[in-house]
Amino acid sequence: MLLENPVLKVKNLVVRYGGGCPLCNDNLEKNRCTLCKTIWAANDISFELYPGEVLGIVGESGSGKTTLMRSLYFDFIPTSGTAILRDYNSGNIWEASPAKQRMIKNNLMGMVYQNPVMGLRMSHSAASNIAEKLISAGNRNAGEMTERGAELLEAVEILTSRMKDAPKHFSGGMQQRVQIAKALAMYPALLLLDEVTTGLDLSVQAKVLDLIRSIKSRFGISILLVSHDLAVIRMLADRTIVMLDGKIVESGLTDQILEDPQHPYTQQLVHSLI
Repeated sequence: MLLENPVLKVKNLVVRYGGGCPLCNDNLEKNRCTLCKTIWAANDISFELYPGEVLGIVGESGSGKTTLMRSLYFDFIPTSGTAILRDYNSGNIWEASPAKQRMIKNNLMGMVYQNPVMGLRMSHSAASNIAEKLISAGNRNAGEMTERGAELLEAVEILTSRMKDAPKHFSGGMQQRVQIAKALAMYPALLLLDEVTTGLDLSVQAKVLDLIRSIKSRFGISILLVSHDLAVIRMLADRTIVMLDGKIVESGLTDQILEDPQHPYTQQLVHSLI
């Protein structure tokens, strides 16, 4: 796996709120400079994601996990850093024009947010939500969109008889599955999953996790999986990054991280799992 060209390569990502000062790195209290009050939401983040791989990102709230994901999906542009997407041949995606960023977002990536309200139009039908992604990517064929919507809803185990139902009438687990279906609409190279099981009942969590595992097997897609829950990471991730206060404090094969954690914070996480 690791001999192949990465699907995604992120280097030196910084997301900073405030101007910063020359003494920031020596005066950080968690991720906030005690002198200039700048917040470093992501602080020099670098990693690679390979074809067919699930890369887990774990850490407590405020560690920078969601900041990283939303930067990749152009919800905001970072302060500095580069992100190279294998299927985009024009360099750093954060330096692309707005039109090209929309193309990348609509054609090459899929995003599933922790809160389905951010990823779905809750009053529109499930099929319409999927069609929105297809239309954004340039599809104008109603028959093709209906067929693709039915195919995707079936893939995420939602009855096609409910295609015209709005997500607001679905359970939380079903809403997440509609989000996943929408994210897969354009056969993306990269699927971004941000805390997709948080707030779901355990039985529903298990179904969503089984679905993600099935999607990986069926589509061979590369997945960036954010969670605060090491049990989720253990089940799905090939490799894992551990984040704390905006920085990567440990990374490696998931089994190695879980069996022989090196950083005190990772040790604390693993201990809490036992």
